[in-house]
Amino acid sequence: MRLSPKSTFARTLILLAGLLIASQIFSYLTIVNYALLPSIQQFNRILAYEVKLMLKEDIKMADGQTIYLDRPIRRKLLEELGVTLHAPNSPGAEEFNDATHISYLSEEMSRELHSPTDVRLLLGTHSYVLWMKTDAMPNFLMRIPLSELQEDDFAPLFRYSLIIAFLVIAGGWLFIRIQNRPLVELEQAALQVGRGETPPQLPEQGASEIRSVTKAFNQMSQGIKQLEDDRALLMAGVSHDLRTPLTRIRLATEMMSPEDSYLAESMITDTEECNAIISQFMDYLKSTKKQDEEDIDLNLLLEDVAHTEGSYGNVIEQQLTPVPGTISANAVALKRAVANLVINAQRYGNGWVRISSGASVDRKSAWFCVEDDGPGIEPNQVTKMFQPLTRGDSARGSETEGTGLGLAIVKRIIDQNEGAISVRNRSEGGLRVEISLPLHKLKP
Repeated sequence: MRLSPKSTFARTLILLAGLLIASQIFSYLTIVNYALLPSIQQFNRILAYEVKLMLKEDIKMADGQTIYLDRPIRRKLLEELGVTLHAPNSPGAEEFNDATHISYLSEEMSRELHSPTDVRLLLGTHSYVLWMKTDAMPNFLMRIPLSELQEDDFAPLFRYSLIIAFLVIAGGWLFIRIQNRPLVELEQAALQVGRGETPPQLPEQGASEIRSVTKAFNQMSQGIKQLEDDRALLMAGVSHDLRTPLTRIRLATEMMSPEDSYLAESMITDTEECNAIISQFMDYLKSTKKQDEEDIDLNLLLEDVAHTEGSYGNVIEQQLTPVPGTISANAVALKRAVANLVINAQRYGNGWVRISSGASVDRKSAWFCVEDDGPGIEPNQVTKMFQPLTRGDSARGSETEGTGLGLAIVKRIIDQNEGAISVRNRSEGGLRVEISLPLHKLKP
């Protein structure tokens, strides 16, 4: 599964993560506003009551009675609560300067005591410590240990939040992966169709929308297969039906009298051209279907083509460098592609053709070039020269014979083998066509 930012898989995961973060923030705000803040307010009131206990000598009880406490008794009560008083310049009051100011508690305490108050919080050795300085007790600092509030109390909350987030994202990832599995199979099958292969019927599973798409794809795949079979059968029949009368015509011309030899030669030439055109169309149809592959030594194949096409005085220059591996392709189809490029170079060149080869620096692909010394090609005609039925008058600037299928066959064969084609004019004049093919097996 490819985790691209533009894929549905990644976008859904990002959506789930965003919703999870938003949910965590909303939960935090809810806890703060409806649970934590009321508790802090109640705590603040209790704390304010303790401070007032230090300031007042009379305390009104819940039943309405008023009792009077002297200073030792009040001090003892606060010590039982853990509250201690310190002089501002005493050694124990140094913690106050290191503590963090708490604005909310300071404002609340100032309102409860009707006097400006500075409340600070510090993490002590075993628990948090609250320090308070108020104008109501200008000569003292109050230290209140929060023994029930320790740093370790927040660790489980953070840990549980991470576990929940991980479970949600992992569950979402697994769910999306299961949902997208039919789409991945559909993508692979579509790529097979694009390479001219016929994929097996895909199982119709997953959500109803995915099942509908899979069913439609299966029908399309079968329709394409049937169309290809019908077209191959039709062309085979047409080829047979056309070649039969052409063969009879050639036999008849060869039996013509010597006086009509000039006419017989013309008819034989036309007959051979018709046979060549029929063969070219059949080759174009064959190139739509990917054939069985094998490991091929590229240089050996290029040498074979150069020897075959370089006969009858058409010498082909070879500049082959070692290729550190083999390519996976159908030898007959790839040889046809190279031969078509060489024939095209011979047709448009001025007699010089060169085949060269090599490998990329990263040793992931091999390349070969076919060059000629012809007129070259206009840049805006490069894409057209590989289109079917495009001949020399529109692709190379001159009229020539042919069906216009040779380079179209080359493109189909190279595309089926996951290769790339690059075309440019040579600085010395002529055209350079470079083909890159992936290396599959590297030589040790």
